[in-house]
Amino acid sequence: MAFDFLVPVEDKALAHCELLPPQSLGKNIFKHTQRDGLPVLANASFAIMGVNESRNAFEKKPEKLAIAEIRIQLYKLMMGNWNVNIVDLGNVEQGETVEDTYFVVKEITAGLLEENVIPVIIGATQDITYPTYRAFDGIKDLINLVSIDSRFDFGADEELISSSSYMSKIITDKPNNLFNFSNIGYQSYFNAQEEIDLMERLFFDAYRLGEISSDITLAEPVLRNAHLVSLDTRAIKASELGGSSNYSPNGFDGREICAIARYAGISENVCVLGIYEGENSHLSFQLIAQIVWYFMEGYNFRIKERPTASSKDFTKFIVPTENEELVFFKSLLTQRWWVEVPSFASAHTKSNSPALLPCTEQDYLDACDQIIPERWFKAYKKGLN
Repeated sequence: MAFDFLVPVEDKALAHCELLPPQSLGKNIFKHTQRDGLPVLANASFAIMGVNESRNAFEKKPEKLAIAEIRIQLYKLMMGNWNVNIVDLGNVEQGETVEDTYFVVKEITAGLLEENVIPVIIGATQDITYPTYRAFDGIKDLINLVSIDSRFDFGADEELISSSSYMSKIITDKPNNLFNFSNIGYQSYFNAQEEIDLMERLFFDAYRLGEISSDITLAEPVLRNAHLVSLDTRAIKASELGGSSNYSPNGFDGREICAIARYAGISENVCVLGIYEGENSHLSFQLIAQIVWYFMEGYNFRIKERPTASSKDFTKFIVPTENEELVFFKSLLTQRWWVEVPSFASAHTKSNSPALLPCTEQDYLDACDQIIPERWFKAYKKGLN
């Protein structure tokens, strides 16, 4: 069984945990230890897992990611007012081949998904997104993947999988379960025009760093439909992470990336979070720990809601435009917005009822001014193909 390949939490992190106050995360997480073995998954909300595989790194890693140091910073943080059980499964170390590591990660992630436990994966390189995506095989047919990244990671060679080209493998590999891919925070100068054109041709969504930084709430609807979230810490500015040469002077600041992580936690569909490409610096360890904390905090505010015309919890707005009649819903409880997309539904949900696409109030206001929201147009086009 794949869980047998998990290595217990490092002694260094366990020893540090002994000195923490009872309100700390460290004192409230059930840990995989040499003495006690694996914690029970029943009733767990989250399972933390380190993956120390970096052989497919685009920039070769001179040293292993110090996951123990990230754990120490996470364990130090205080529990929120949460009704959750958290387990720490320890680490997946490098297999004999990279494919062996991928297989173990895929099997463990699939096992957790079947138990309705959310894996929080801290990995050395972002190609680990690929086995976490494949973990949905046989569990969920159509996957929405959101990447928080300065690059699209399509790479130049479709056959090569590395931390900078894993998306090519996800798009081309069979079975193709990817329904939608969205990028949050790309920086144009890191992406070839061909990659930007490919995003357009496939009707994928991409949001530039400046767009999200000027209004962080734009990230919320993107994450609301996501099943798998992959965060490349190179989307964060270098000064926030200790200034390594692997990072860019431009990127999200600590507050913005934690807000995005919180939105991912609030999304009732997100069932895997991966945080990759961390650097061995004290600031990086702290920020990754805080990202995990905010994701868990967001989870505590999850509300399952689905707009219907008959529900008293939603206001329905009908906006006639030149070619289409757009139907919007606003939740009276959370103030969130959705828009109906007609063709998208019948093709992919095998029902005649329109699909609901998360959107913003600005999308509604734009529609009132006869501007069709771009996210609606892309979803509509995708439904036709």
